[in-house]
Amino acid sequence: MRTLYNILFTIGFILSSPYYFVRMRRRGNWQKGFAERFGKYSTKLKQAITNRDVLWIHAVSVGEVNVCTQLIRALEPRMPNLKFVVSTTTTTGMAELDRKLPTRISKIYYPIDYHRFVTRALATIRPEAIVLVEGEIWPNFLWGARNRGKPVFLVNARLSDRSYRGYKRFGLLFRRLFAGLAGVGAQNEADAARLRQLGCRPEAIRIVGSLKFDAARLDERRLLDVPALLRQAGVKPGAPLIVGGSTHAGEEAILAEQFLRLRARFPNLFLVLVPRHFERSREVGRELAARGVKFAFRSELMSYEELEPGEIDCLIVNTTGELKYFYEHATIIFVGKSLTAEGGQNPIEPGALGKAMVFGPNMQNFAEVARSFLQQDGAVQVRDAAELEKALGDLLLNEARRAELGRNALKVVHENLGAIERTVDMIVERLANRETHN
Repeated sequence: MRTLYNILFTIGFILSSPYYFVRMRRRGNWQKGFAERFGKYSTKLKQAITNRDVLWIHAVSVGEVNVCTQLIRALEPRMPNLKFVVSTTTTTGMAELDRKLPTRISKIYYPIDYHRFVTRALATIRPEAIVLVEGEIWPNFLWGARNRGKPVFLVNARLSDRSYRGYKRFGLLFRRLFAGLAGVGAQNEADAARLRQLGCRPEAIRIVGSLKFDAARLDERRLLDVPALLRQAGVKPGAPLIVGGSTHAGEEAILAEQFLRLRARFPNLFLVLVPRHFERSREVGRELAARGVKFAFRSELMSYEELEPGEIDCLIVNTTGELKYFYEHATIIFVGKSLTAEGGQNPIEPGALGKAMVFGPNMQNFAEVARSFLQQDGAVQVRDAAELEKALGDLLLNEARRAELGRNALKVVHENLGAIERTVDMIVERLANRETHN
């Protein structure tokens, strides 16, 4: 099975490399740490981990990084003798790690799952244990960890219908990998049941809830002055603000068209669009221009003279890590990837801010979380674009209803806090038991 996997992976890697290289170039800053993707790490890292017991935590991209930073803050006091090394896959994830974690935490890129690269990475870092945040079940990496007798934990584990079907289809490969996990922090019983079916040992699974409720921290220092940006954009004080968060292709065009119609009823209305992938910003700009929506890019705004009200209708946020700061000042939030694409984006941050939020029918990646908000009247779900426009119009008219949705959403968030501590307990206890038995 390993031989077959490595043959197929090599073929797939060669064929897909041009596509991923183009994506990396479009995102920018791809040269920094490029060799790390092949398991080649700097002398500085090697010196930092010399004679240290290392805990390696992997957070795929920005969403997982937010969870990872809170997990480290909770782990450090409980495991003070460990050196933390955190990996990510994307340049945007690395930018967030650099911004949010202190220099004592080493940050690296996760190696491509080619046998030679993974072997080199594990031999360099020599982790005592590995924590994977949410997913990323890469066979060579897990085989390498098992060969070294190192425990691997999967935390904030969730399985979309698509990933569950994929793992089940290739059960011959993945069952033993799931069975080898030392501890699994599942978000809910439904995910726990699926993980058992995929091969996870029942005694390894602990239902802890979603770490993203804890990760939506509101007490950290504000790094962006959104009111100043809005003044620069000519937005009148108190003007209603619709924020489209983590939008995907097609959603920006829908929101732009609806904005133009809604503005006839709400003259001071302003639109902020935050595409999930900032490299799509120019494409989004073309969509808006074709519909007659005047806009500015966030990265260029401060270079302008202060704009007069009405000079632009929309701000396109083409920077990373700033979405929640715009959420904080929104009148209504639309949660992206839920109308024209499948999966949905994280609704917890809007909920933690007590904001009125709307999302479409496709929230598969956050099904249980979305259901919690809906059951307690903390969000509005729409079936299509027509219902979205009606929902936005109704909420703009009804301040009391917006406040009610926000209060209910905040209640859901508070009721679900504590998953970080429960996850830390699981990791610490199982590592302690392992040391005892050794």
